[in-house]
Amino acid sequence: MARDIVETHFTDAVAALRAGTTRDPDLPITGGTTLTGRRCQELFDHQVGSRLLDIAARVLRQEDKGFYTIGSAGHEGNAAVAAAVRLDDPALLHYRSGAFYLTRSAAAGRLPEEGMRDVLLGLTASAEEPVAGGRHKVFGHPELAIIPQTSTIASHLPRAVGVAFAIDRARALRLASGRRDDAIAVCSFGDASINHASALSGLNTAAYGAFQSMPMPILFVCEDNGIGISVRTPAGWVERSVPRGIEYFTADGGDLVAAYEAARAAADHVRERRTPALLHLKTVRLMGHAGSDVESSYRTGREITADLDRDPLVATARLLVQSGLTTPEALLNRYEAAREHVLRMAMESARRPKLTSAAEIVAPLAPRRPERVAAAVTAVAEPAARDRAFGRALPEDEGPLTLSQAINRTLADALAAGQGVLVFGEDVARKGGVYGVTRGLQKRFGAGQVFDTLLDEQAILGLALGTGLSGMLPVPEIQYLAYLHNALDQIRGEAATLSYFSRGHFRNPMVVRVASYAYQKGFGGHFHNDNSIAALRDIPGVVIASPARPDDAAAMLRTCLTAARTDGSVCVFLEPIALYTTRDLFDEGDRGWAAPYTPPSRWAETHVPIGRARSYGDGRDLTIVTFGNGLRMSLRAAVRLTSEGYSCRVLDLRWLSPLPTADLLEAAQLTGKVLIADETRRTGGVSEGVVAELLDAGFTGQIARVTSHDSFIPLGEAANHVLLSEAEIEEAARKMLG
Repeated sequence: MARDIVETHFTDAVAALRAGTTRDPDLPITGGTTLTGRRCQELFDHQVGSRLLDIAARVLRQEDKGFYTIGSAGHEGNAAVAAAVRLDDPALLHYRSGAFYLTRSAAAGRLPEEGMRDVLLGLTASAEEPVAGGRHKVFGHPELAIIPQTSTIASHLPRAVGVAFAIDRARALRLASGRRDDAIAVCSFGDASINHASALSGLNTAAYGAFQSMPMPILFVCEDNGIGISVRTPAGWVERSVPRGIEYFTADGGDLVAAYEAARAAADHVRERRTPALLHLKTVRLMGHAGSDVESSYRTGREITADLDRDPLVATARLLVQSGLTTPEALLNRYEAAREHVLRMAMESARRPKLTSAAEIVAPLAPRRPERVAAAVTAVAEPAARDRAFGRALPEDEGPLTLSQAINRTLADALAAGQGVLVFGEDVARKGGVYGVTRGLQKRFGAGQVFDTLLDEQAILGLALGTGLSGMLPVPEIQYLAYLHNALDQIRGEAATLSYFSRGHFRNPMVVRVASYAYQKGFGGHFHNDNSIAALRDIPGVVIASPARPDDAAAMLRTCLTAARTDGSVCVFLEPIALYTTRDLFDEGDRGWAAPYTPPSRWAETHVPIGRARSYGDGRDLTIVTFGNGLRMSLRAAVRLTSEGYSCRVLDLRWLSPLPTADLLEAAQLTGKVLIADETRRTGGVSEGVVAELLDAGFTGQIARVTSHDSFIPLGEAANHVLLSEAEIEEAARKMLG
């Protein structure tokens, strides 16, 4: 491979250096710093290693043996950041963090080859890569406290804030976190992505916490090379973007000493004061955005040459040579030997085993151990703790409860049992939620476990991601289903991918409670009445629970909490708002929708496994498949049909992902006719998935469906014209029954 202009400039510039007076390598390399000459030499080796990995990536790509060429060239100053923080400070890194990774790897006592081999195995998508196992090229390692992130659009910032929040919250709750009390979170990102909503959310949340004197020990590192792919970042914009409440530090990332001192000062500030800081490292981007990027199409030759003159490797080499610690010849000889060694390792890595089957690829996505969940779901607080939680008025003694009451009592039982359960979201604490579902929980369990957040769904889910990753069990509330879409990538791109990209080494268990669906009388219109869950159902591995009845809600919530704790599951718990306070099923006062709370002694026998439906009736003429609000409408319709001599059964799916395929097929085969009553939209709705499951399973009977219209939900009575109705279910059933 012909050498890139960046390489030739480096070798020419180093060859032209002139040696200075020899210094003791154990003394500071220059005045005004604590960085010794010996440490500077070590960091230079990591900078060189990172640069050579970028070169190896281009060679591998040219030979069709590598698959990733976004490199770290020009950003090697982040070696100084790794040197300024501790090995056990959790780090969530930018994709240009090669020198940081190699520096931390060496700090753990690993050989230089080990860190470089990690990266090379990632470049070649090898199944032996230590964190993602060939599923993606990420910087991460379970033994280095580096949490793998794709970091493409700074979507990891809200999670990083959650990690920082969890450090001090774990100590306050006396939970074992595996981290020292003065640990800090480190989060790096680029200047272009500081404009993304997720980055703004993370920065704002950290500042918001600090403003309220809440411990928020996070060091943000913005590596500012002045350009995002081809779009320039205006000079001064990063400084202007830092919110008040976040201490600002800056340094030239090409000057290793300056970067090290600024990083130390910033890290010390965060560690001692437990408040956030942002280190603004001004860097350059060498070798383009990626291997396919032709910089000359949008940058002038003068601009490219100016960046070459700021090459951080040349700057560190100059420092070492002028300090008399080495010579240009020795540096170049060392560089050439390292280059040959890295390229040889790259070719060797390309020959290592790859992922070879779908089963192997998806294995770490969302492991399920239903037997363990069933055994663990019976865990309950000690009697004394339950007495304190419920004031001796135990929920099983209250009589029939509504849906909202059943969820409230189940959350109380989980909080009483401890184990790091956190309930939080907009208005959930003193107010108890817009619908009162969490009423009284903060008073009983304190603000350490039940608390309000700022009104930002990305922040709420970021806190869940970080606290779940840190050994807690977060139960965030999203106030309305439509609000979830504002932050869905925190579930799609962050929560659902962590186990997958880390082969299960890292997990972010959570149960996201969402006030859901439509049919709210006297209240509604788009954001408060939403019936779309299509964007949730296509996220691999995410569990979607949709209880309709109070007894199911309690049992299914216990299942979700236990699956999150046991398997690291990401669960979304959809609660039908219109059924929160419903008590009656057929006639006013019949209390057919309320249900008693199951005592802990019966939790095992009433356990609802993930992916199991619930059947009503034993009819042989028609099976009505439904969920959520559709269950109550379908049961009412089925009773009227039964009174006329038709024989119907109703199947409540309960779980929308994974669908209860076995139960669905059995119920369908018992009648040979299936009517799907789906309150979501006709296009992209749940019914499409149900039909596909039946056909894939070989069902040859009759299938029909009634759904809501493909429409947003309007305000007031107009909503009734686009939502699935009880009359439509009954009419469709009569048509199928002849």
